[in-house]
Amino acid sequence: MTTTTFDDARGREGVGAGRPVLSRVLATEKDWGATVARVALGLVMLPHGAQKLLGWFGGYGWTGTMGFLTAQVGLPTPVAALVILIESLGALALLGGLAGRVIAAGVAAVMMGAVATVHLANGFFMNWAGTQGGEGFEYHLLALGLSLVVMISGSGAASVDRALTD
Repeated sequence: MTTTTFDDARGREGVGAGRPVLSRVLATEKDWGATVARVALGLVMLPHGAQKLLGWFGGYGWTGTMGFLTAQVGLPTPVAALVILIESLGALALLGGLAGRVIAAGVAAVMMGAVATVHLANGFFMNWAGTQGGEGFEYHLLALGLSLVVMISGSGAASVDRALTD
């Protein structure tokens, strides 16, 4: 039985080239910049995920968040559940560097969805002064940027991904 592998589209040997698909997704260099981006993204997402999943930090917990995301935002139930899981359990996975590219892609999708469905109408800036109708999208843009670094570079040094594929 042969294992399907993917090489770089231009034929060059890149990180994970010639390896099985899963190894290629997890492959990462000993890149401390990617590590900083991954950990920062995990640290920022975790409290938001804890609000949605557990009701911590003034959040509404699973039931309240599911109600908001399905009834007010209009997301299908499975998508709403994925949002909560990506922001909570996904943030924990990011902190450990497990499946960094996959989780970062999930965070990027959540951020783009949040901007498109809720925050774009409120403009760019966060609502520090309480004078806007809601929060703008500047936070989401930063989280998207960090997600892109992890999606491109992988989990970096000091990650479970690196330990699994080294």
